[in-house]
Amino acid sequence: MTGIPATGDRAPSFELSDQDCNRITVKDYEGKWLVLYFYPKDNTGGCTTEAREFSELKQVFSALNTEIAGVSRDTPATHGNFILKQSLTITLLSDPLHETHEAYGAWRLKKNYGREYMGAARSTFLIDPEGVIRLVWPSPAARGHAEKVLEALRGMSQA
Repeated sequence: MTGIPATGDRAPSFELSDQDCNRITVKDYEGKWLVLYFYPKDNTGGCTTEAREFSELKQVFSALNTEIAGVSRDTPATHGNFILKQSLTITLLSDPLHETHEAYGAWRLKKNYGREYMGAARSTFLIDPEGVIRLVWPSPAARGHAEKVLEALRGMSQA
């Protein structure tokens, strides 16, 4: 398990399947900003809130040359169902072996009711068009997070 990449680090590479079983790599986003966010599970409370909020703002992000991709351990089929059920407009990537989670430090020790276990930790990375991490949210709250990422992106794109 590696630590969380820092601002200024090159974004770790990945190759994952999206909800349509297309192979997606970090290189597919070159030339664009990328909001890469990790979340625990499709169709759960906080994860649904976060995905809906990013979907509602997708056109605003697109106008700022930005793509959004959510990553969880769920299968492409589960992602497809989640997208249909919640009317999502963002890309969801499947990382069943949690290798990309680990590369981004999103596979961490968690505690629940006194029990410790390894699991997906909600975290977000804003990656610039050259593939460099510009901002990291290591443990954001789901509600309102998409708006905070958008606000940060606006500040960077105007700088």
